[in-house]
Amino acid sequence: MTEPRIVELEQQAVAVVADVVPMTEIADFVGEAFSSVMATTARQGVKVTGPPFTRYLGAPTTTVEVEAGFPTSAFVRAEDDVRAGALPACRAVEAMHVGPYETLGRTYDEALRWAGEHGLSSGGDMWEEYLTDPTTAPDPATWRTRVLIPVG
Repeated sequence: MTEPRIVELEQQAVAVVADVVPMTEIADFVGEAFSSVMATTARQGVKVTGPPFTRYLGAPTTTVEVEAGFPTSAFVRAEDDVRAGALPACRAVEAMHVGPYETLGRTYDEALRWAGEHGLSSGGDMWEEYLTDPTTAPDPATWRTRVLIPVG
């Protein structure tokens, strides 16, 4: 993990699939959501403008309310399970996780600890952007995931 830092984020249009998902099924949900969003954006002629992400709405327990999708150049029309949304304009703690997805929890814990040490509190929602494509970089030790935690 890189040293956490504060970043200012602009609002970003996104296309997502949202659901409440058991944590044991999150990987399957995310993969299916990414496929659905890519198909919908292609049919509607909406450009994907950044890496895929998963946004957690509240703290995960055995289940989590989650959105998975892509930033887009415009809002999509709701179609099947895909809908338009937005990542908020906000101040956030950013940390870069390097390694397999199974160890992302440590990066979140460290970023939240760092935020607390700097007098910042989390707004509850957080998301991760997947900067490495596992199909082209199969070694999980090299995967880079940007973790973003909005703070006040």
